[in-house]
Amino acid sequence: MSHSYYNKQWQEAQAALIDLLQQENPPEPPKPERDRLAAFQLLATMYIKYIQIFRKLEQSYDQIVHPQKRLVLRHCLDGVMGRVVELKHEMMNLEFSEYHYFDDVLSDLKLTPNDVEIPIPKYFTHERMKNIKEREKLLGQVLAKIGPQDLEREKEEIRMPWEQAIKIIQIHERARQGRLRAKFMREIRQQEDREKQAQTQGAPTLDIDVAAMRIQKVWKGFSQRRKTRKEREEEMIFIGMTPAPLPTSTKNLPQTFAQKTEELRRKTQEVHEHEYQQALVNIRENIIQNEGPDMKESMMDQIRQWFIECRDATGKFPEYPSSDDGGSAVIFKEKDPAELQKELNDKDENKGKGGKKGKKGKKEKKGKKGKKGKKGKKGKKGGKGKKGDDEEEEEGWKMAPSNFVPAVNEATGTYKGIWVNRDESDNFAQKHDSELIKEDKRKEVETEIRTQVDELMRVELANLKAAVDRDKKGKKGKKGKKSGKKKKKKGKKSGKKGKKGKKGKKKEKDLTPDRTIDDLYEELVTQGIIIRCPQVKLSDYEGEYSYLGTTLRQANIEPMPSLSDVRRLLTEFGILPLGSPAVHENCPMTKSIMLAGPRGTGKKMLVHAMCTELGANLFDLSPGNLAGKYPGKDGLKMLMHLIFKVGRALQPSVFYIGDCEKMFKKKIPKTDPTDPKRLKKELPKALKSIKGEDRILLVGTTRCPQDADMKPLLACYQRVILIPRPDYASRHLLWRKLILKHGGLLTNHIDISSLSKATDGFTAGHMVTACQQVLTDRRIQQLSKKPLQAIEFLGPLARLDPIYKEEEEAFKTWYSKTPMGKKRAKAAQADQEDGDGGGKDKKGKKGGKKGKKGGKKGKKKK
Repeated sequence: MSHSYYNKQWQEAQAALIDLLQQENPPEPPKPERDRLAAFQLLATMYIKYIQIFRKLEQSYDQIVHPQKRLVLRHCLDGVMGRVVELKHEMMNLEFSEYHYFDDVLSDLKLTPNDVEIPIPKYFTHERMKNIKEREKLLGQVLAKIGPQDLEREKEEIRMPWEQAIKIIQIHERARQGRLRAKFMREIRQQEDREKQAQTQGAPTLDIDVAAMRIQKVWKGFSQRRKTRKEREEEMIFIGMTPAPLPTSTKNLPQTFAQKTEELRRKTQEVHEHEYQQALVNIRENIIQNEGPDMKESMMDQIRQWFIECRDATGKFPEYPSSDDGGSAVIFKEKDPAELQKELNDKDENKGKGGKKGKKGKKEKKGKKGKKGKKGKKGKKGGKGKKGDDEEEEEGWKMAPSNFVPAVNEATGTYKGIWVNRDESDNFAQKHDSELIKEDKRKEVETEIRTQVDELMRVELANLKAAVDRDKKGKKGKKGKKSGKKKKKKGKKSGKKGKKGKKGKKKEKDLTPDRTIDDLYEELVTQGIIIRCPQVKLSDYEGEYSYLGTTLRQANIEPMPSLSDVRRLLTEFGILPLGSPAVHENCPMTKSIMLAGPRGTGKKMLVHAMCTELGANLFDLSPGNLAGKYPGKDGLKMLMHLIFKVGRALQPSVFYIGDCEKMFKKKIPKTDPTDPKRLKKELPKALKSIKGEDRILLVGTTRCPQDADMKPLLACYQRVILIPRPDYASRHLLWRKLILKHGGLLTNHIDISSLSKATDGFTAGHMVTACQQVLTDRRIQQLSKKPLQAIEFLGPLARLDPIYKEEEEAFKTWYSKTPMGKKRAKAAQADQEDGDGGGKDKKGKKGGKKGKKGGKKGKKKK
């Protein structure tokens, strides 16, 4: 794609964003929305529109090479990304569910599920690629040191007696010789049979012309059938009924050329960014050298002129504005010298009075509050009915104020002010714009020179006063200086008090002050706590979109989420906040996630995909992995200190705990050597210390969450993502993808639909196992002669235990007992009662009558 294409895409995204910001910033505050479904429709529509804008901005930021445009784009992209996460939390608080379904909104907006798939910004890893490669190199070096020791241990464990080894070799050798002998004897017997048949039948008597005609007939039939079959396959590919065959070579594909172009543009970005950083330094130096002296002289002349004007207008020299008030920048506002001097004098007078007035004002307010409080206590009984009416009027849903809309407004304002109508016909290479740099650097240089000039002119003003004012006014001026010094001293004292206050707060003691982060990192790798993460992308976690979610909810049936919904949730709760520091600091914080689902649903794969997409460190804190490491209380303290110190230094970091329910089990078998309750107290405490700037996430996986004590488990894990077994649509998609991935071919001989129906209850892990067992190297070589059939996969699957519906229902029952599940059930019950519409009005009227009676009683008492 060209520069103009991505510029146009950015323009389209900004136009859509401007329309959406008008809705975000209404001229009048909107009225509360009482209908929960209408509020959700509003949020869902905004959410989908923001995702569409997010997709365009992400692609533009990834490919635009202009360094100054990329600064504005990045600011806008982080704001939109954060707003998407905010809207997700808004919908969750409204619907009391982590999963939401937008099929009705998509049909209204004429969109497909692919149009609202949340992208993962590529800058998460591309801009940190150098650091990621260095860390991967260090990890490889440490693992290379450890590797041979582990291999020797395995060899020692798998030793076999010499006699037994010789006996096994002899048995296999005798079997091999027997197979060869049998093969030779079978070939000799077949040759003898052919010779006997030739002797009995004699020479062939068929006519040559008849033989030629038969050969032609057979060949023409075969050739025509092959041609027809080929044409039919091409037609089916053309109409989209069968997938196109995989190309033997990917060198000349359009996708390959597009990827190469994208890589070239990223390299160009690095070159242009380097040139831009150099230009910032060079242009600033040029401005200081060429324009700096003129700026300094003009400022000093203007300030001296101000001295004279103030002297003429007021009869005395003015007080120079302090640096806190802005210095000489305050002087050049559009005001007369007399007005300015009057304002400065008023400020000095009000500084002393302000404290007293403030104290009085506080006392008066407190007094008023106290009186109001007493009145309120007296009239409690009388005011019930009226308060109830006011609360009913104010009831309804209001959108919470956003932390990201101001950032989006700022980026949009920059775009409107600079880039929307800028002529770039001469900048074909899309390098930096020197004029924009000069404008910014002039302001910086001007502020720097102004501070220098202020210091010089303060001294000059003091000298003028000393030379001209020798009378009582001069002495007052000196007193004024002394008072100023005293104020400064007071400021210093208050500063010391502030320091004492800070010292009063307890700081975490650094247990490893003399060791570097690389040294600590190496220790954790050696202990097996930091592990190498397999390179898995989140897009590899296949799953179809849920098209009936809204329909089922309207029928008061809670649908099971699809695998596509799981992928979306992990992106919103984990990947987007951890990838961007700006988003993580301002969005609602998610410190921990629990992935709960049956075996084979891909929980561990999701953790690996998250680490791959973020380029994050993976800390394995599973009970089995920590067994025997850092024993005792001191060892546990050191472990927690190490993982959090290294995790913060090399963020983003993911702490992984497998079988996390064991930590909160009521009873643990005495034979379990892993001591799973070891982190039960320390880990929740440590999670509380995570702040907005710490991009650390705890992820736990569990197959049986119902075995754990629910209250401490949910106190430790903030979000619960329930992973179901795949539905029919997801199984259909998974079979197609997995067969192609393992080297198979999708032909008319394999019925994917029937295979998907027959494998109900089997998870993606079961399907992968079946594909590995069926599609061996030998079977792949036979595919041209013997096409693949669906029945071949049923044999390996029959040896595996499926996930029965009762197990899935157990997960749903457990989830319904969680706080979020209880809130969801109450909300659904309230919706049903609202639908019935019975009994509420009468109760409300009775309450109103009681309130009126109470109000009369309260008045009588008064």
